[in-house]
Amino acid sequence: MKALLKKIVPKSILNVGHLFYAWFGAMRYRHPSEKLFVIGVTGTSGKSTTVFLLRQFLEAAGYVVGSLSTIDFSIAGKNRLNDQKMTMLGKMQIQKYLREMVESRCQIAIIETTSEGRVQHRHRWIAYDAMVLTNLYPEHIESHGSFKKYKQAKLDIFYNAARYRAGRKNAETIGFPNLKKKNSTSLQKMCFVNGDIAEAEEFLSAGSFDARYVFGTRKTSDLSIGYFQLSNIQTEKNGISFLIQNKRFETPLFGRHNAMNMTAAVAVAETVGVSASLLQKKAKILEQIPGRIEFIAESRPFGFDVIVDYAFEPKAMEALYGVVLQREPKRIIHVFGSTGGGRDKARRQILGAYIGERANLCIITDEDPYDENPLDIINTVFEAVRQTGKQEGKSVWKIFDRRDAIEKAVGLAAPGDLVLITGKGSEQAMCVAHGKKIPWDDRAIVRQALEKRKKLCHEHQK
Repeated sequence: MKALLKKIVPKSILNVGHLFYAWFGAMRYRHPSEKLFVIGVTGTSGKSTTVFLLRQFLEAAGYVVGSLSTIDFSIAGKNRLNDQKMTMLGKMQIQKYLREMVESRCQIAIIETTSEGRVQHRHRWIAYDAMVLTNLYPEHIESHGSFKKYKQAKLDIFYNAARYRAGRKNAETIGFPNLKKKNSTSLQKMCFVNGDIAEAEEFLSAGSFDARYVFGTRKTSDLSIGYFQLSNIQTEKNGISFLIQNKRFETPLFGRHNAMNMTAAVAVAETVGVSASLLQKKAKILEQIPGRIEFIAESRPFGFDVIVDYAFEPKAMEALYGVVLQREPKRIIHVFGSTGGGRDKARRQILGAYIGERANLCIITDEDPYDENPLDIINTVFEAVRQTGKQEGKSVWKIFDRRDAIEKAVGLAAPGDLVLITGKGSEQAMCVAHGKKIPWDDRAIVRQALEKRKKLCHEHQK
């Protein structure tokens, strides 16, 4: 029904409906965001990780926090994985969750905020106090029409956050007296921007924010802007280390991209009032981020690693391979596919070529086809891999069923190998035709495949 409406109802009419739901949700739940310190996190990648890290940092400092992201929904320490296959929830759900946060005595709400959610007005009537931009590069182009329009959608999120003044919050009442505007009792409006991107100045100038901050590796000479400099990134045996404002951070996370994500989280947390020393301590004992470079421990007795990761687009895949190749596995066995539903079809060939040149063995499989023919998607990716020199049945396989594909990879793995399963991370559903969602979790399927291999090994030993 939803798909049919999208086809027959003009987009402008649908958008009016989205706008109504955004307004009505705020009214129905009594504008809950006006009773919270609200932090929005947007960008092309790293949003969910930054939300997850920032929540851990703030909770470590004693704040009661709620968060909504692709990874999970959290309210006052009660977490559940996001099973909606949607980052920014629609039909008043965001306002409902914000009201639950207020009722649970949360002080801070962190909301992963997307450009597609902005198109459907899901960011409207949310009283953001701080907005974070993790990065920006071409992605979601088919849904937006061009990179220029995609960038503008992100800028609009910043403009909206800066100008939303209804129910202007009192810094004392909301519990953050240290964040008062100069000569005022009102809470500051703040933005945090990745200074390494070419568009940084545009975002820093987007809207009348009371305080602006930059994080990243580039230095700034603008004394009106707060700065958190990232430097000296080192890969360690069990994670990475780096400096933020010449203070050393060590973390079990991997990858240069996660150094940047953590710098964003540290910048916000310090500005809110968390001490650098507490952040340094917490960084060492962070929880595993579900489905983000997640090592499956059950593979270790076999002598090989299995990593499940959310990466589904070229830049994220490059960052992931930066981590994988540094581990110098004997072979990389990669299970992947590409998303359907008209989502940037050009990335299918790009991903296939990129992975085909780097992985030793490739297994192409199904991954959220929506209403597209999954075999067409698989064949497109397969052909791109094959053109890198891979031979069908020897170094590349087409296996439609994702469970069978994962079992194949686990069965092929030998000591010293690394099995990489990408595209879904910790997602709890697979989207197929007619709007149906099949319960799914790559990590659970991997564990089942490893258990199956373990039983087979025991049977052979008898």
